[in-house]
Amino acid sequence: MKIKVCGLRDLLNIEELVKLKPDYIGFIFYSKSKRYIGTEIPPDIQTIIPSSVQKVGVFVDEPFSALVEKYSSNALDLVQLHGKELPDYCEKLKKLNIPVIKAFGISGDFDFETVKDFEPYCDYYLFDTAADSHGGTGIKFEWKKLDQYTGNKPFFLSGGIQSGDAGEIRGLVHNQLHAIDINSRFELVPGLKDIPKLKSFIKQIRE
Repeated sequence: MKIKVCGLRDLLNIEELVKLKPDYIGFIFYSKSKRYIGTEIPPDIQTIIPSSVQKVGVFVDEPFSALVEKYSSNALDLVQLHGKELPDYCEKLKKLNIPVIKAFGISGDFDFETVKDFEPYCDYYLFDTAADSHGGTGIKFEWKKLDQYTGNKPFFLSGGIQSGDAGEIRGLVHNQLHAIDINSRFELVPGLKDIPKLKSFIKQIRE
């Protein structure tokens, strides 16, 4: 089970996090987010992230040229599209060999048929709780809903995951479950993670 920790921006906090060896760290490039990193990941943060940890840039309806520029200038490994981006946007990224995670907000009436048009152009999906705020709600969707996903694209599970969920997550059975994405439920304040809580949770997930 891969682990992505999203919404980081504090140097010392990130320095402690990388000791826990997450698989992905998410940096939010959406200016309306409380966890906004800015237009650039600061150089001192860049230097402490080992190559074993992949850097994910999270974008919401970013102009295409601006996203490509930030992908390059921040030495990102993947981009996560958390807005209303269409398949042709993803197709243009694929042509540039930019790996894509496309996020979808899951509600009770969500139809997984809607993700099929993205499949040729995305490397992963991310299934989050449907909301107007583009993530960080701290609210779960009904995980039983994942049984309806029968596609071939691996996915990240996001939305309100908290420390007491380790057992349930380890019990999830889905061939395409690639990683979990954790954020607001492991924070002291927005953008600052609770490292002891994360350490305990990651240990339980990886046991």
